[in-house]
Amino acid sequence: MKTLLELITIEMEEAFLKAGYSKELAKVTLSNRPDLCEYQCNGALAGAKTYKKAPFMIAEDVAAHLKESVYFESVDVVKPGFINLKLSPDKAAAYLNEMAGEEKLGVEEAKEPKTIIIDYGGPNVAKPLHVGHLRSAIIGESVKRIARYKGNRVIGDIHLGDWGYQMGLIITELQKRQPDLPYFDEAYEGEYPEEAPFTIGELEEIYPTASAYAKENEEYREKALHATYLLQNGYRGYRAIWNHIMNVSVADLKKNYEKLNVEFDLWKGEADAQKYIPDMVQMLKDRGFARYDAGALVVDVQEETDNKEVPPCMILKSDGAALYDTTDLATLVEREEDYRPDEVIYVVDKRQEMHFTQVFRCAKKTGIVRPETELKFLGFGTMNGKDGKPFKTREGGVMRLENLIREINEEMYKKIMDNRTVEEGEAERTAQTVGLAAIKYGDLSNQASKDYIFDVDRFTSFEGNTGPYILYTIVRIKSILNKYQESGGSLEGLQIRPAENEYEKALMLRVLKFNDVFETVCEEAAPHKICAYLYEAANEFNKFYHETKILSEEDEEKKAGYIALLLLTRRVLETCIDLLGFEAPERM
Repeated sequence: MKTLLELITIEMEEAFLKAGYSKELAKVTLSNRPDLCEYQCNGALAGAKTYKKAPFMIAEDVAAHLKESVYFESVDVVKPGFINLKLSPDKAAAYLNEMAGEEKLGVEEAKEPKTIIIDYGGPNVAKPLHVGHLRSAIIGESVKRIARYKGNRVIGDIHLGDWGYQMGLIITELQKRQPDLPYFDEAYEGEYPEEAPFTIGELEEIYPTASAYAKENEEYREKALHATYLLQNGYRGYRAIWNHIMNVSVADLKKNYEKLNVEFDLWKGEADAQKYIPDMVQMLKDRGFARYDAGALVVDVQEETDNKEVPPCMILKSDGAALYDTTDLATLVEREEDYRPDEVIYVVDKRQEMHFTQVFRCAKKTGIVRPETELKFLGFGTMNGKDGKPFKTREGGVMRLENLIREINEEMYKKIMDNRTVEEGEAERTAQTVGLAAIKYGDLSNQASKDYIFDVDRFTSFEGNTGPYILYTIVRIKSILNKYQESGGSLEGLQIRPAENEYEKALMLRVLKFNDVFETVCEEAAPHKICAYLYEAANEFNKFYHETKILSEEDEEKKAGYIALLLLTRRVLETCIDLLGFEAPERM
């Protein structure tokens, strides 16, 4: 199903051609003056020079061929040559009814679906999730859902930090505390215990203790580095500890990501890429891509058009150790081998842009990925507190994600109980649903690349551009629909009627723009544009609600038309919040 903007553009192209002008001039846009018109075309201005004719005259010629169009209630030419268009209420109603009959509200699935891998999450194992992990998870989940809705095959990969020095530190500290464990006995040949020698709570304490001690004790640090080396070279006992670390950590991570309604298709990490590194390094040497620089193996990625220096991509350090560059390149080798993706999107902190510029260029230059494979960097800004600095606890430490979620839920619970609209048990469940909307909408309503202020008071408000306000609007629609059914009305077979007042038409126009908005959101991987659309749609509905007698309307046909419009509005709003990664409760 074509978007309405596409259909109107086709109509405009035909009018330009009939008037003797190029259809390239027939671009139609949403009006930036909705008080004057709903759509506009400024092509006459662009054609004036080519056709040596006043823009107003060109616009008049074109408008003459639009007068009989079924799409428009009015077509006005405004000096110096704008064509202003108002949509026909009949056409708006017909389009909305067609949308209502489509499974995906008329969104056309990709004609050539892509295989897309989205790399988001990226936490280190053995550490608790903190607020710094929030943006990657929330933005990545939404981008994944948007791409899937378009009909693409989308694979979400958490890409864990599960390799390297941190593992050596944990192993060394564990040996210091429990030296008699069989993992540290070189002569031990039996099966290792199935149960881990630590809980997630103990594991989360072990790492920072070891890290701090290694900074002041050189012998301990050297021991941890050696433990890392042994682990990475397959030492059996340390591999068994690593498996315990992974099992305990991943179980805890899954529990916390579940609270965010974030899911990954792959739970892979840096460790999975290790086996691809030796062959990849050899290929880079054999094909002349890599060179030695002060003992380190590098690939030059500077390009002639660069305005600033882009350092070489470092493959191996002078001691032969691999780096993040190496691991990310080897992960691309693995992904190419397993999935042959058309596109790989990295949802990471924008401060890592140079790293990914180096990795992308190296992957393209060396043939690690195919020339047609798109590698995209979706860098996000920092989540800050009201002081404009990275969000902290009241004590000044980095806040654990589960604590932030709990704080938001408690705040929502308090507000819901103050309203006394639901019982205590239901209030707790509702608070979790609305709390998640507050967190996700608060984040996603900002353009990903921008820093933003995480304001608990504002984000949990039921008024203004917030998640709770959006959910409250949806719940209000649900309540009206329920009351309609309770009074004997049926929701089956209803038809939206042409609008009879400005509030009804404004809501219709907003709802039917969903397809146009979605196409832009999908093309730009821009969840914040869904939020902007949601807020506008919620506002239009609430104006309509306050200005229209819906359930008390005496004309049954008119009432049924209102209900049909509300049904579609609810579907559109619920689709939008699902794309953002949260849902609405039945009551609030």
